[in-house]
Amino acid sequence: MPGEKNTSTNDERPVEELTFKEASIELEQIVRSLETGDLELEESLKRYGRGVELLRNLRERLSSAEQKVQVLIDTTDSGVTDTQSAPSTAFIDD
Repeated sequence: MPGEKNTSTNDERPVEELTFKEASIELEQIVRSLETGDLELEESLKRYGRGVELLRNLRERLSSAEQKVQVLIDTTDSGVTDTQSAPSTAFIDD
C-alpha cells in the first residue's frame, strides 16, 4: 500500500538499529495510522506495541543525549572556573 511504504520495512528492523530520525518518522506514521481508525483491531494492537517500543527507545536516547550534554557543560564550566582562578602571566617579566 502506498501509505505504508516505510512502516513495513522498519517493522522488520529492530528499533535499536534505526537512527533517531528513522524511529521518529516511524512513530509519527504509526500515530497517524492509529488516528485514522481504519485499521483492524489486530493491526492496531501490533502498531500500538511497536509505537510503545519506539517511544521508549527514543526517550532513552534523548535522556542519554541530555546526560552527555550536561557532562560537556559541566566540563566546560569547570574549565572556565579553573582558567579564571589561575593567575595571569601576562605581566611577568623574564
